[in-house]
Amino acid sequence: MKKYAIIVAGGMGSRMKVNMPKQFLHLKNKPILFYTLDTFLKSFEELQIILVLPQDYIEAGQEIINEYFNKDRIKITVGGGTRFQSVKNGLQLIKEDSIIFVHDGVRCLLSVDLIHRCYQSAVEFGSAIPVINSKDSVRLVLEQGNEALERDRVKLVQTPQTFQSKILLPAFGVDYQDKFTDEATVVEAFGMKVHLVVGEEQNIKITQPIDLLLAEGIMNAANEK
Repeated sequence: MKKYAIIVAGGMGSRMKVNMPKQFLHLKNKPILFYTLDTFLKSFEELQIILVLPQDYIEAGQEIINEYFNKDRIKITVGGGTRFQSVKNGLQLIKEDSIIFVHDGVRCLLSVDLIHRCYQSAVEFGSAIPVINSKDSVRLVLEQGNEALERDRVKLVQTPQTFQSKILLPAFGVDYQDKFTDEATVVEAFGMKVHLVVGEEQNIKITQPIDLLLAEGIMNAANEK
């Protein structure tokens, strides 16, 4: 079965307070996006990547590909105004039966093992949504007041969210809704259940300056083992 990874890197990263999208910032002398692409390419020799980028940064993305990777395994397409539209743009390049990973370009510390586990789950159950436990107490804000939730029943959602193409492709034919924060919510709106798998604590999403420091610390600790 074919394997595709849609790497969503279409955002501008305003929370980083820099004048370029965060996926192009450097982490240990290489762009954040390099590490994400590199891990996926190492996971399966036959896997193809569809990289979704802002229109104004297509050339910058191509420069990273030309410098570090086999360009035959990576295609670039333009992102949309929402994550939903960006993923939909990427899906338009997939025509055959396949397993599709959808991953945040700035979650650059995921492991090959997580990719493999998501793949196996998607083959068996149709989908794989990596999650981790909440370490903090959790409260739900209501119209009047708030209430505590059972922390053990709350999961924090990560990517790569992974699906069989026969599920994900038709699901993205639904009309956009504000509640579509990830692919799992789209698939559920299409009437399908999703399967959870254990994610990784180090699979952080780099959105703020402190996350860069945390990511570098994680990488340094891994190198010391």
